[in-house]
Amino acid sequence: MNLNLEGKTALVSGASRGIGLAVVRKLAEEGARVVGVARTITPELEDASALAISADLSTPGGAEAAVKAALAELGGIDILVNNVGAGDPDVMKLGGFLDIDDAQWRDLFNLNFFSAVWMSRAALPSLLERRGAIVNTGSINALVPAQGPVGYSEAKAALVAFSKRLSEEFGPKGVRVNAVSPGGVGTGLWRDPDGFGSRVAASMGMSHSDLLSAMPTAFGVTSGRIAEPEEIAALIVFVASSAAEYLVGANIVIDGGTVKTV
Repeated sequence: MNLNLEGKTALVSGASRGIGLAVVRKLAEEGARVVGVARTITPELEDASALAISADLSTPGGAEAAVKAALAELGGIDILVNNVGAGDPDVMKLGGFLDIDDAQWRDLFNLNFFSAVWMSRAALPSLLERRGAIVNTGSINALVPAQGPVGYSEAKAALVAFSKRLSEEFGPKGVRVNAVSPGGVGTGLWRDPDGFGSRVAASMGMSHSDLLSAMPTAFGVTSGRIAEPEEIAALIVFVASSAAEYLVGANIVIDGGTVKTV
């Protein structure tokens, strides 16, 4: 399928690894010029993007500066992918509501929700001019809020609602806004030996490898496996493209059958 992305420009946040890096690579493969933003620039991002920008997107200044730098490089933005999310695995605490202080709530909302607010606000003038598209990377945790670190599911739920709000306001003006909500994905968050997954495994008294093996069953994944970042990226890029031009205000779940409700 021709996605008609040749000559388009794109800005992707959380682009140094995982889903974000896969999105950058897929967009570039389809002919788009891509600026990737991340707190830490990896060699893989530098290789895949037209420009790699280091920025802390959990602050309004960092988000605004990133968009400004992308506009200077690209001349305008056709596609914005608000993908940055999750949180610092060394900071996120495991536990219930009464175990978590306000700092974690603020940190997770700033990164998973407000970063998209700030990035979208800064990019919308260009997106309106070019009749572009925004894709926000949500999570099935927005639909199953009891799972995941306290504050994360709630921030993703806010992001999905924000996507719908933007679509209602700017869809009639030519900017399509949608969300893509993955289930479990085999990113470094889960697979890195010193990542969040290893901490979860330790809290459960099991090895990291055993946790990874058990995840599909524990999560109730109908397909029997978690996703690869490239599978999520392929959907995000399709949603951002003109091939999906009638897709407006949707939250598309891609979870291998994890969510059991209709």
